[in-house]
Amino acid sequence: MLKADAYGIGAAPVGRALRAAGVRTFFVALAEEGAALREALGPGPAIHVLGGMMDGDAPLVTAHDLVPCLNSADQVRAFLAACPGRPAALQLDSGMNRLGLEAADLDALADVLPALAPVLVMSHLACADAPGHPLNAAQRAAFGAAAARFPGARLSLAATGGVLLGPDFHLDLVRPGIGLYGGLPFAGARPAVTLELPVIQVRDVAPGEAVGYGAGWTATRPSRIATLSAGYADGLLRALGGAGVTLWAGDTPVPMVGRVSMDLITADVTDLPAVPPALAILNARQGVDALAAAAGTIGYEVLTGLGPRYERVYHGGP
Repeated sequence: MLKADAYGIGAAPVGRALRAAGVRTFFVALAEEGAALREALGPGPAIHVLGGMMDGDAPLVTAHDLVPCLNSADQVRAFLAACPGRPAALQLDSGMNRLGLEAADLDALADVLPALAPVLVMSHLACADAPGHPLNAAQRAAFGAAAARFPGARLSLAATGGVLLGPDFHLDLVRPGIGLYGGLPFAGARPAVTLELPVIQVRDVAPGEAVGYGAGWTATRPSRIATLSAGYADGLLRALGGAGVTLWAGDTPVPMVGRVSMDLITADVTDLPAVPPALAILNARQGVDALAAAAGTIGYEVLTGLGPRYERVYHGGP
């Protein structure tokens, strides 16, 4: 799953690494994402577009050999008119009530579905991160019943959470997303991202002096405060200010202090013997879900919010 620029990490380098590891089926959200990924991967791998085929997408679908995951009767008919003979997938609604065709839609399309002959039939679980939720089994049963109408197609139901539910949910193809990038519900995942923020200034602050907007933090001792070059414009959510977030100088924790501003955050480096050129806010000790919990959100939002101003350095892969 490489939508949203591979969850903010970079679809082109991640896609090339996955292709080198043997992956041959990829998913993106939009046809524009699919076109960019095709440029990065070259011919061969299948690139599915979860949003289906929207107005104006037909030239991209054809030129870049994309497989739209059609979500509605209107999309099916539009695809058959604009891209006859091209492969397509179908997304069925098995109980999430967000995207996908329902049984009535399939009945209404009975005259054209033989011409479509989808290569993949898929659905999406609403509660896969809660293994005991009854909707998981209900969706599995509903999807199996509806997908039986397409005996020649591969079947796919499981994203990361569904993969962890076990083999009954794996079917022919699984679609790991957040788990590839070190996030929950794959609790055993290794962190995939380290984020280091450059220190651009260090200043001495006397007891009683405040730091940052709103005087949100006040020194209670003679302190050294480092200003780091990143802020909410770079995906460090404003809610992190005052949330007890830790930065790291190697193995040494450093508390973030004051508010998060657009381009800057501040940290109390008083107890460091020397201030390094950068401090880490994502690493093996503090992953995306820990940072997300401090901000009252989820790891997906932290990853996908990583802005374009960060220099990205990739390790491993081709």
